[in-house]
Amino acid sequence: MEFKTLRTRGSAEFTEKKSVFIGYGTPINGEDDARAFIEEIRRRHRDATHNCPAYILRGGVKRFSDDGEPGGTAGVPILDVLEKSGITDSCIVVTRYFGGILLGAGGLVRAYSHAAKIAIDACGVAVMTECALMRVSAGYDFYQPLIRMLEGCGAMVDGTDFSENVTVDFCIGAAEADAVSGRIFDSSGGKYTPVRVGTEYRAL
Repeated sequence: MEFKTLRTRGSAEFTEKKSVFIGYGTPINGEDDARAFIEEIRRRHRDATHNCPAYILRGGVKRFSDDGEPGGTAGVPILDVLEKSGITDSCIVVTRYFGGILLGAGGLVRAYSHAAKIAIDACGVAVMTECALMRVSAGYDFYQPLIRMLEGCGAMVDGTDFSENVTVDFCIGAAEADAVSGRIFDSSGGKYTPVRVGTEYRAL
């Protein structure tokens, strides 16, 4: 399984008819993360006219707020940009400093949509893949062949413990885990078999 999310925190701003719009974005792991990020931006911009958030989570949770803008002109456009981008587990907050010129409903929708888009561009997008976290203990004579094999199949080595044996923790796409385990087993003449110790999503 895969899903798209924001790669990292980021922000971007532009001015429309003297109103300044600042789009902030961040990846999140749940609603608590989203609420904390929204509150952080609101504290940072206490003097702003509006701080309008939207976030979406895997599983279908979607939240947004117009924060005093006319209904449907701020939070909904931000959420719409997230949805159309195919992004989830992400939160965007658009801060507006009113410049004295009314934009009208259509102008607000365009402005908040644009702020969300440039925030996404600033954050970048990551494709998260379900990965198997694996561990294998082997003799020192098999360490270099093991590392070459893992590098060749695109695995990420997370850590190595050099003690009586060499224990290597590595991450591989869940769909490839059984095949890689089989290669290690066969290459070692049946001496070493990796075990799965967990699962998590990563940007490979």
